[in-house]
Amino acid sequence: MGCGLSTPDNDGGGGARRKQGSVGDVVVFLPGLRAPMGVDLSQALAGRLDKGAVERLSALRARVVDMAMQESAVALKPRRKAAARQGSSTANLLQALEDYLPLLLGLVKEGGELRHSVQFVWTNQEDKAEETAMADAWYEVLSVLHLMAMVCLLQANSLLLPRAYGDGYGPRVSEESRRATVDVFLKASGYLDCAIRQVLPQIPSELRRQLPVDLAEGNLKALSLQALGQGVDMQLGLAIDSPKATLAVKRRLACEMVKYWHQVQESIPDLPVSDGWGKKHLLFVKWKYVEAKSAAYYFHGLILDEGNSEKSHGMAIAALEASEEFLKESKRASEVFHATPPTSRNGGSSSSWCLGDH
Repeated sequence: MGCGLSTPDNDGGGGARRKQGSVGDVVVFLPGLRAPMGVDLSQALAGRLDKGAVERLSALRARVVDMAMQESAVALKPRRKAAARQGSSTANLLQALEDYLPLLLGLVKEGGELRHSVQFVWTNQEDKAEETAMADAWYEVLSVLHLMAMVCLLQANSLLLPRAYGDGYGPRVSEESRRATVDVFLKASGYLDCAIRQVLPQIPSELRRQLPVDLAEGNLKALSLQALGQGVDMQLGLAIDSPKATLAVKRRLACEMVKYWHQVQESIPDLPVSDGWGKKHLLFVKWKYVEAKSAAYYFHGLILDEGNSEKSHGMAIAALEASEEFLKESKRASEVFHATPPTSRNGGSSSSWCLGDH
């Protein structure tokens, strides 16, 4: 498991990410990138598929392999310039995957021998010794969709890091960036939902048991819900900044966040915690869930306080006190998350709201 990272600590070392002491600024948490390894499609598909189609498929996959390995190398050997280049590099990788996927789907639709004629190999960037190889084109489709979602989450993390605009104000996350991340989060969730509903059922149960933890159904579902939850978080922040948004709208968005993060907790499977990454992911979920509950109680309390009765006023005080307690707990959870190895920094505002500000 891993973190979306940008503008990390000055770390010139290499090696697997699990050995890093710090991963820099983190706003969006996600598993490490799974990168495809090169395979000889021309030999595996010779005489079984049109030569032109094989050449096109080989070229597109080779492009994906090259770009995915480059992106993994940047994540594994981060520099201060990572955030600046990540936007264009992830966009290019996503486009390469989008070009490759339709041809790959054509391969699986052929069925029969073609589906099982290629041994597809993928490795997780955090431990290059951990390779998973399967002679099933649906495994390749599943891996591609997962990588597309992870690239989207990397884009979201980069967009949500504060930037200086040379206007005399301090670094900040622009409204344009926050609006853009809503679509990026929805896209990531959509890719994962497709993987769960359309692809996993195509893979035999005995092969599904051999899938790496990144591709386990519970993890795919949890990450899909996590993307939705963080997308709603951005919508709440935009609503807070909008004079037209009512308290009812803000409370509804906060309650949606609570629902999504609760579902994430229910969906996420037991993760390996021996190397710290699984533990860090679980801490991230706990932090965001408690933070969402604080927001929901806060806006609920403000609505209750608009009532004229003594009862509604008393209920408002209770709700606001609960919100403050959850806020304190979320701050503690945030500190524990960022201090847990590999350590990280809060890349931006951890919450789109604050008690007493609205």
